[in-house]
Parts: sequence; structure tokens; C-alpha cells
Amino acid sequence: MNVRTDPALRLPGSSSPVVLLDGVSRYYGGSASPVPALAEVTTSITYGELVAITGPSGSGKSTLLNLIGTLDRPSSGRIIVDGHDLAALDDRRLSALRAHRMGFVFQHFHLAEGTTALDNVADGLLYTGLPRRERRARAGDALHTVGLGHRLRHRPHQLSGGERQRVAIARAVVGDPVLLLADEPTGALDSNSGGAIVDLLHRLNDNGTTVVVITHDVQLAARLPRCLSLRDGRLIADSAYPTAAEASR
Repeated sequence: MNVRTDPALRLPGSSSPVVLLDGVSRYYGGSASPVPALAEVTTSITYGELVAITGPSGSGKSTLLNLIGTLDRPSSGRIIVDGHDLAALDDRRLSALRAHRMGFVFQHFHLAEGTTALDNVADGLLYTGLPRRERRARAGDALHTVGLGHRLRHRPHQLSGGERQRVAIARAVVGDPVLLLADEPTGALDSNSGGAIVDLLHRLNDNGTTVVVITHDVQLAARLPRCLSLRDGRLIADSAYPTAAEASR
């Protein structure tokens, strides 16, 4: 398929996409009885978009995130991220792409409990080669960006759930990634804290970060400009291209 002409692979007036999925499938269980987790998904996400990917448990959301985030490889189809054809990259180059061009946010924070917020965020730059002083300076800036400039020296057990998720987001964006992938970022939070995280994701997007949010929360998804819906591993709806998604069912 040609990204310039196929409507499922581009948005009106867009430049080249940051994420391109062309007929992507992922099967598990071996060749004898493969189980499809994702089936023939074709779509794209443009630089600067804020997108929700929704669907019930088992719909393929996490599989799709793992594929976009280079944590897994497709059984078939083509994936291009930030101009890189993932099939052409070895594990070392995939790791470099993740480290320098992507940020990840997960439901359960994954913070080091005995470490301050500042150093939890600075650790997100460990593989950049920056000296410790520079890593900590950038971490401080990132924590100020997410509204935690007054919590630099606090450890995770001294923070609320919403604050811990803000630390996790600061760690994900401290390296200025082009793409932020958030997997159920409000799933462990109450509604007020979750709403504040959604507001933060909007602000990060306003500053130029492409944000993709995996969620089963329809209210969260409704607050984002674009929504892709999965069911049984298939893309069944796309608010940007509803007819294209329906045609692929």
C-alpha cells in the first residue's frame, strides 16, 4: 500500500505519520493452532495527534501497544515508527529507538520505592550517556512540567496515586520523546486523579508530543480528539476514518 494514496494510512492534510500499521497481524500459540491477537490492522497516527485506542479485555489493545512500542514483532504486515521500518531493525537498534524516541507510561507506575521522585525521573536518562548532574537537572525540569516541582525529594510512598503517576509521566517524557505510549494510565486512580492525568496528557500534546492512550475507559476516550476501537483483534472503528475501519472488518 502507498501511504500517500491509501486513506486508511493517512489523515487529511497530514504529513508522514509517526506510526504506520499496514495489514498488521499477531498470532500466538504456534503454527499448528495459531490464536489471533491482532488481525489485519491498517491505520496511521500523525505527528502531534492525541489518540485513544479502546476495546474490551482481550480485544488486542495491549498487543497493539507492544507492537508499536517495539516490545514485540508482528506475525505479518508492516510497522513504521518515526520513519523506521521496524522489520529492518535488529534488537540493538530497536532498543535505541525505544530509548531515544519513545516514552512509556503504565497503569502501576513502576517506580523505585526507595528513590526520590527526582532520581526516579533521572533514571529515565541512564542510557543516554549524560552525566548525573545533567540527568538530574532535566529530571527537575520534567517534574516541574507535570506540576511536581515541590515534590522532588519525596519518595513514592510519600506521594498520592495521582502524584506517582505524574512522576511516571515525567520519567517517560524527560528525554523529549516524539511518541508517548500510555497503557491504562488512569486505571489505578480515582476519578479526580484520573481526570488530572488526562488534563496533563492534553498539555503534553499541546506542547508537541504525540500521545497514544490505551484504555477501556470510554469516558477517558471521549475526552481525546481521535479514537480507534478494537474488538477481537480487529480495528472496528476509527473516528478519523469510519468508513475505512468498517471496510476492514
